[in-house]
Order: sequence, then C-alpha cells, then structure tokens
Amino acid sequence: MPRWLPRAIVLALALVACFQLGSWAFHQLIGLLVNILIAFFLALAIEPAVARMSARGMRRGLATFLVFLGVFIAAAGFVVLLGSMLAGQIVDMVEGFPRYLDRVIDSINTTFHTKLSRLAIQDSLLHSDWLQKYVQNSATGVLDVSATVLGGLFRLLTVGLFSFYFAADGPRLRRALCSVLPPAKQSEVLRAWEIAVAKTGGYLYSRGLMALVSGIAHYVVFAVLDVPYAPALAVWVGLVSQFIPTIGTYLAGALPMLIAFTVDPWYALYVLGFVVIYQQFENYVLQPKLTARTVDIHPAVAFGSVIAGTALLGAVGALIAIPAVATLQAFLGAYVKRYALTEGAEGAEGATPRRSRRVRLPGLR
Repeated sequence: MPRWLPRAIVLALALVACFQLGSWAFHQLIGLLVNILIAFFLALAIEPAVARMSARGMRRGLATFLVFLGVFIAAAGFVVLLGSMLAGQIVDMVEGFPRYLDRVIDSINTTFHTKLSRLAIQDSLLHSDWLQKYVQNSATGVLDVSATVLGGLFRLLTVGLFSFYFAADGPRLRRALCSVLPPAKQSEVLRAWEIAVAKTGGYLYSRGLMALVSGIAHYVVFAVLDVPYAPALAVWVGLVSQFIPTIGTYLAGALPMLIAFTVDPWYALYVLGFVVIYQQFENYVLQPKLTARTVDIHPAVAFGSVIAGTALLGAVGALIAIPAVATLQAFLGAYVKRYALTEGAEGAEGATPRRSRRVRLPGLR
C-alpha cells in the first residue's frame, strides 16, 4: 500500500464528515438565517429615517428606538381599530344570520317547490357526524394553534431585535466589516450598502404608492355601495394587499366581502368582482410601471424575481426578492463593460434601416 493512501482515505472521510456536519447545521439554522435576512432588509428600510435623525444630533440608538416605536404604535392602532370593527360586524352578522337563512330557504322553496324549514336544517346539522368530527378535530388542534402563535411571536421578537441592532449599530457594523478587507474592497462594500439602502427605500416607496392607489379605488367602491367602515376597510385593503405577498390579496378582499354581506349578499359579489378586476389592473398595468421606475428593473425581471423568491423562501422571499435583485443589478452594473452600438444594432433598436439597393442579375430584366 502506498504511504499516501491511508492519509488520503482519512482526509476524504474527514471532508465527508465536515460536509455532513455543515449540511446538518445549515438545515438546523436556516430559520435563524431567514430571520436575520428579514431583519437586515428591515434595517435597510428604516436606515434613511434613522440617519436623518442622527445627522441632527440625536443618538443613533435613540433614533432607532423612536422609529421602531412609531411603527409599533401605528401598527397596533391599526390592528385595534380593525379588530373592534370586525368584532362588531361579526356580532351583527351572527344576530342577523337567521334572517339571511330564512330568506335563502324561502327563495329555494319558491324556485324549486320544496318544503325546507330552518329548524329541520339546524337539527340535521347538530346531529350530523361531520359536525361532531369537526368539533373533535378542532379541540385536538388547539395546542397546535397555540404553539404556532407562540412560535410566530418569538420569530417576530427575533426579527425585531436583530433589525434594531442592525439599524442602531449600522456604522459600527460597516467599520467592522471593512476593517478585514483591503482598501479597494472596502469601497465596493460601502457602495453596495448604499445601493441596498436606496433600492430597498425605492421598493417600499413603490409599495406605498400602490397601497395609496388601491385604498382610494376601493374606498370609492365601498362608499358607493354604502358599506360600513369604508375608510378603515380601504386602508386595510391597501396595506394588506401590498405588504403581504402571495396571499395578501385574498386576505384583503375577504374582510370587505364579509362586511358587505351584512348589508346585502349581492354587495359581497360586487366587492368580489371589483377586487378581481382591480387585481388584474394592478398586476398588468400599475405594478410593472411603478416597480420599474422606483426600483429601476425591468417589469419582467421584477415578476420573475418574485416567482423565484417565492419558490426559495416562500412569502419572505417574495417580499425581499425585488429589492435584492435591484441591489444586485445596480452593483454588478458597474463591472459590465458596454460598447458603442454598430449600425446594424442601432437599426435593430428601432431606427429606420436603409433601403437595400436593387441588384440586377445577368440574364434577368
């Protein structure tokens, strides 16, 4: 046996063991890494406000705390307002549900010449096996729901703490990162950081504009239909549909439909139709233009980045995909060498090409 063969075998086994250990550790820490990524982009989003307050003489930690406090108060007030509104509407709907059910049963009896009664339907539902199984499954799933809620609160606290430290210690973090890099790399890191702050702010600006347009459009419809709490519902639709990716549109449209149903069941269908139509307008007209202008990427690239981010990280990936791709595109754009277009390429871009000269071949007139 050659002398190098045992060492090579031991080295290969050690490399395989290190790879397995690293893969296991990565899968165990992927949740924490995703939380840190969310916190980093959240810190980039509030960086302009914190830097502006810090430039006026305020301590950076205090400025970050005030920004977080303002965001928390606004979010808490919005949730409390919608919660009280939703609770009142649910109570009204439960109290008026027997009248809705009687109206539906009367219309069915008139149309199909049946003899249904509300008491018979209620009795059959109360003694059905499906309802008993559903109640048993709901009772066993209470612990799972509680664990999910506690896990979500812990994740929210983790993201908040990391984002606070990233924003409060931003300059110190940049200095610590640049201190281990050569001077040429330091300038590149600082430029990438500034681009990330600008692109993330532009993305939030575009989302804010779309939320404003969506809220105004839905408020007009709710006011025309005389739906209660039209301003609050418009704010709900605008914020939820823009800042909760993938399922935000459905969550945003469900609450106005529920409130409209308490007024008239047909109004719920009207609201559903408008939500669907406006969503198509936003997806194909409004969102590509605003996203391309504020984040400076092509609409097709923005759409593809959202799909890729959703496939990789789910809702979190869809939310941070566009600013991440915009930052990467702007940073790598400085290293792409561009050349002057030739005459044929300019014609391909839309310039009027020259007329080709007619050539007469021998033997042809």
